[in-house]
Formats: sequence, C-alpha cells, structure tokens
Amino acid sequence: MSKLPQIAWIGLGIMGSPMSENLIKAGYSVTGYTLEREKLDRLAAAGGTAAASIAEAVKDADIIITMVPASPQVEAIAYGEDGILANARRGALLIDMSSITPQTSVDLAAAAAEKGVRVLDAPVSGGEAGAIEAVLSIMVGGTQDDFDAAKPILDVLGKTIVLCGPHGSGQTVKAANQLIVAVNIQACAEAVVFLEKSGVDLAAALDVLGGGLAGSTVLARKTGNFLNRDFKPGFRIDLHHKDMGIVTDAARNVGAALPVGAVVANLVASLRAQGDGGLDHSALLRGVERLSGQKVEG
Repeated sequence: MSKLPQIAWIGLGIMGSPMSENLIKAGYSVTGYTLEREKLDRLAAAGGTAAASIAEAVKDADIIITMVPASPQVEAIAYGEDGILANARRGALLIDMSSITPQTSVDLAAAAAEKGVRVLDAPVSGGEAGAIEAVLSIMVGGTQDDFDAAKPILDVLGKTIVLCGPHGSGQTVKAANQLIVAVNIQACAEAVVFLEKSGVDLAAALDVLGGGLAGSTVLARKTGNFLNRDFKPGFRIDLHHKDMGIVTDAARNVGAALPVGAVVANLVASLRAQGDGGLDHSALLRGVERLSGQKVEG
C-alpha cells in the first residue's frame, strides 16, 4: 500500500476540530495549528501533532487544509513570510475549506501557482453535526487532476463531494447554499411562531411537516433547537451574516436579483445588531418572536 499523504490542518474551530479528528481516525498523520491552545491540546489528545506556527505545520505537508472564518483570515494565513505560501513545499496541495468570497479563492490560486502550490476551494455545508458525523456536502473549485488527488481525503470528511468548476466555483455554490439555508431557517422560524400562537402542539406539527413537502435538512437538523430554544452555536449568526454579504455582493456582480434573500440578509443583520451574533443561526427564531411581540429570554 502507498503511504498516506502528510496533512497540515490550519484552523481548529467548531468545524475544523472534528474534521481533522476524522482524518486521524482514518489513519492520516495530521499536524495542526490554530490560535487557541486548548484546540491544539484537543488535536494532540486525538492523536495529531500540535505545531507552534503555520510554517512548522506546513513545511513537510503533502496536503494543507485550511478552515478559518472569512476572507481576511484566509489571506492572513496564506500570505506573508510566516504564511502558507512562503513555507509550503513546491507541489503541495492547499485545500481551503473556509467560506470566503469567490474572488479571494481565485486570487489565492493565482498567487499559489507562482509558488508551485496547487489549490482547491472546497467549502462545506452540514454544520457541526455534519462535521462530526463526516457527512458534509463539499463543493469544490479547481482542476480535475487536483480534485482527483484530494478526493480520498474529502471522502473521509463528507458524503457528497462534487467538482463544480474552476477556481472560485466552490465558493459560488457555497454562497448559493447559504442563501437557501438562511431563507429556509427564516421560514421555519416564522412557522414555529405561527404554530405556537395558534395553540398547536409544536412537536407534533414539526414532525408531520418534516414528512411532507415542507420537510428539509434544515428542519430535520434544527427542530430540536426550535423546540428547546437551544441556540448553542453549530453555525453562528455572525458567520451567516458574513455569508449573506458574500452572496448578495456576488449576485449584484452578475446581475442576479435576490428579493427574498435581501430581506433575510437584513433580518440576519438585525439579529446580530441585537447581540445575538454568537448564537446558532436557528436563533432567527428570536427575531421572529420579537417582531411578534413575544418576550425573548436573554
């Protein structure tokens, strides 16, 4: 059997930690770096190696995977003398799984090519639960050869892995994903408040709705959040606010109208302005409750 590639993982947050651990369980050697000491300790406890810097993490890696919050963080870890491109070996494959602007991905691929580093943009959908269960949907932008090289690793992390086109295409599809998810959560939140104010058994109602045409992965994943008012972050409002900015800007650039998406983007922004940015995006329910005159705890 051929030796498995050495992996460097940069960014060990809510998504990155369980994803890197799934690679370790699959037999890969993973060296990680992140800013939080406790996340590095978690990686080491799972069988990985904690690095003291980005340069140390990536210097011997065949595959470098990044999972950070937004474009500024991707640029911060990729560029500069302490960044990935200055310290990765020629021929390494950088798989950026962050959710960022398509243009950032295109620019990163061009800069990396000058250093002999290959790049894929490979954002994911499925949230913390999908990361833990390794059932993420992964939308990829880049070349077919690089996608084929990355596929065995991506298969460990997700269930639906699709090459969507050239560099930036994965991010474009992820932006569309976030548009659909936000609108879906908002619709579910409005239905929850409507049902409760009507005196219906909410658990029973959501159960039967989930079995019909109104059913969705969003409803299945978030029903517990709605019923229990549990908004512990799996995907924070702050991040969805960032993603709604990406999709509205990208849509404007190509001349696509997002009439409903624009309204939901404003509702996400409103919720964030009211101090709920650190909560799970299912907390859109709190915004509907406020608009409906209900008292919201916290």
